[in-house]
Amino acid sequence: MKGSVVFFCMRGVGHLQMLLPLVEALSARGTVVHVLTQLELRPMVERAGGRFGDLFARHALDEADATSLPVPCRFVSFAGAFGERIAEDVARLAPRLIVYDTFSVVAPVVARRLGVPYVNVCPNHAPVPARLIAALHEDPRVAISAACWEAVGRLRERHGMPGASPFSYVEELSPHLNLYCEPSEFLDGEDRAALEPLAFVGSLAPGLRHEPDGVGFSAPPRRLRLYVAFGTVIWWYFAERACAALDAVARACTELDVEVVIALGGHALDAARTAALARPNVTVRTTADQWTLLQEADLFLTHHGLNSTHEAIFHRVPMLSLPFFGDQPALARRCRELGLAVPLVDDPAAPVAPDMVCTAIERAVMERAALASRLEVARTWELRTIAERAVVVDRLLDLAGRST
Repeated sequence: MKGSVVFFCMRGVGHLQMLLPLVEALSARGTVVHVLTQLELRPMVERAGGRFGDLFARHALDEADATSLPVPCRFVSFAGAFGERIAEDVARLAPRLIVYDTFSVVAPVVARRLGVPYVNVCPNHAPVPARLIAALHEDPRVAISAACWEAVGRLRERHGMPGASPFSYVEELSPHLNLYCEPSEFLDGEDRAALEPLAFVGSLAPGLRHEPDGVGFSAPPRRLRLYVAFGTVIWWYFAERACAALDAVARACTELDVEVVIALGGHALDAARTAALARPNVTVRTTADQWTLLQEADLFLTHHGLNSTHEAIFHRVPMLSLPFFGDQPALARRCRELGLAVPLVDDPAAPVAPDMVCTAIERAVMERAALASRLEVARTWELRTIAERAVVVDRLLDLAGRST
């Protein structure tokens, strides 16, 4: 195929991680794949066989909007402010197809300006646009800058997006193809209809995982191993709630025969709070190799980010559910329905107490056999979705071949 496939990812390890299986598969077919994203993610792109491009080399995100909340509203501002100039840059790459996660609003703007097909990758669980927009209108975090509203105006007037809004980052689906990053069993029929045309690709690429960094749990195992992590985005908005929950976990586990590793997703917790969490059986790490830890863990206390959830399933690790916001409560609920998780709290907004942690751990231990059985079944869904990814790649190449 002459020309290239160009991927867009505005920011975030988790969002790029969902694109990399496709980058790897297309590169393996001999396709030139350019990935435009933030500089920090270059090693991940190149490990997957992609050619890295710094999306922000000429146009910093803060130039477009440094204040709107939630942060992805700034991605809408970026698209409105720099869409034309990004399109000029991308034209030099001779794209035949553009692939992007939904948050990368600039990608369909560029694709339409260049007249090439574009494929959206859904980075959330059951991301039905109408439902997400309704929730955002009630979200107390929302604070839209004048720059964002100005950019929305440009998207409406110059880029053929009459329905553009500060929340377009959850509704920029593709008329050509939308790819879903979970096995089909996680999406019901009604939600599926809202995302058509649709195919399932999953989020896992085990072959891209680097060698373990050697820092897991203690060896040999002497007690139940509990891994605790809330990802990265939680710390942007809900740091106090996350700290309170971790304090409850640490206090609950002080007297239990449990080894705990808490990972902070790169968040630099102050020294006093880190010291307050630490116990002889509780280790706190700013960063951690989650893939390695899940290979060793007996339980995973998670916020139910999409990547974290499906990594746990792949490694057959029962989950304790503590969702915070967005799609997390719905994914936690689906995991409980499927018999893969035990709830820590009934209401995501409820405070976590040490006795709740003890009760959830005890329940997971009592239900270990049933959880293991259901996780084994769910893992087969992951493996099937990975195996069927080749068919989706064929569809991408077919779309690219139709580009003129």
